[in-house]
Amino acid sequence: MKFRPCIDIHNGKVKQIVGASLQDAGDLAAVNFVSDKSAADYAKMYERYGLTGGHVILLNGKDSEYYAETKRQAFLALSAYPGGLQAGGGITADNAAQFLRAGASHVIVTSYVFQGGEILEENLRKLVRAVGREHLVLDVSCKRRKDGYYIVTDRWQKETDIRITPELLDKLSASCDEFLVHAVDVEGKKGGIEEKLIGELAGWQGIPVTYAGGVRDLEDLKKLREAGGGKIDVTIGSALSIFGGALDFEEAVRYCR
Repeated sequence: MKFRPCIDIHNGKVKQIVGASLQDAGDLAAVNFVSDKSAADYAKMYERYGLTGGHVILLNGKDSEYYAETKRQAFLALSAYPGGLQAGGGITADNAAQFLRAGASHVIVTSYVFQGGEILEENLRKLVRAVGREHLVLDVSCKRRKDGYYIVTDRWQKETDIRITPELLDKLSASCDEFLVHAVDVEGKKGGIEEKLIGELAGWQGIPVTYAGGVRDLEDLKKLREAGGGKIDVTIGSALSIFGGALDFEEAVRYCR
């Protein structure tokens, strides 16, 4: 189980938010933490700890008045730790390569591929042509329904009818290097993990999968390791001490190692 660090940027600031609360209108969100450090400061810290495969996420839409500053902060982080971080938020085939040139190891994509309740396979092919399968992470962030977990898009604001199944992951993994899965129902709430989802992900045999959502303490990390059989990597946000939480950052890193 690998610890994957994160840098979420909203309105030009490194923040931790409740993911499901994000709204494009007014650039609003329920905020857990706002840092006085830059995104580059966090990137340099992660490099010092030897942490790789972390996520820099742009949480503003392209039409936002804050998008330019959010993107600038993201690029500063990527250039501060070249090859050590992945970038997501508004990625398309047209702009993906610029994030790699800025220093990202991978680009993370959801809404460009999953739209209107379907998989836009032509867009997925365009991404693979633009950056290569080896530089692509598909974010299959999801919400729970009675019969399973369904992908949500547009910074978790739109639900689709695409259910996460082993068959879907098999199909998509032919076009990407990793999966990132935010459990949107618990993301940012520090209220515990989605063990059922983690178990389902662990039951699939394939490319690396990183889980995010609800981790609050070492007991949750233990549950995640057990439910995931040690195969599922983890991202922790609001609960960490570096984001104002009670879970000591160094202790979490040590546990995962």
